[in-house]
Amino acid sequence: MDRERRKAKGWWNQYPELRSLVEYVALEDIAKGVRTWQGAFIPGLLQTPDYARALAVGNADWGDPDEIERFVEAKIARQARLTDSAPLALWAIVGEGALRQLVGGREVMRAQLAHLAEAAAEPHVTVQIVPFLAGSHPGMTSAFSIVSFAEHGAMDVVYMDTTSSTLWLESEMDADRHNITFGRIARNGLAPRDSIALIERIRKEL
Repeated sequence: MDRERRKAKGWWNQYPELRSLVEYVALEDIAKGVRTWQGAFIPGLLQTPDYARALAVGNADWGDPDEIERFVEAKIARQARLTDSAPLALWAIVGEGALRQLVGGREVMRAQLAHLAEAAAEPHVTVQIVPFLAGSHPGMTSAFSIVSFAEHGAMDVVYMDTTSSTLWLESEMDADRHNITFGRIARNGLAPRDSIALIERIRKEL
């Protein structure tokens, strides 16, 4: 069933630039909720176009500027799930380092952090920041997303994207393990209100 969901057709098939993300976007489109942990960068659902563009350029894996623009367009199109009639419930935990890395320069980051704080104020979006002061925590070795569905008994799917491959974890044991890990990372994060305060403080420092 999960493989069928991942191979579903939709607007994302018009964007070969999504590459390994295309199957993930197919799942995201029908999901009830997504919980994501990212230590190095702002999650895609919360990125501004300029930030997404700067990430793509910095990745150095793109030779054609038009391809980059199509990739950015597709990434921003994903964000419609946060504003549709049945919005996706998003819980994003982000490392403090992602807020301080000057992706695209100061102006781009100021706008990105303002957008992140604004999104965090939405009732269906939770943003937590894991501060440097948290020290060692279970999320330091990898980033991942857990996709949940509305169907009764539907199993969570775990997605991990690395430099060399895309990894899908679709067993109950893997889902349980990552749910536990996500909870542990969350306990190292600031409360949502304090997270927004940190985002705003870093933005003003730029």
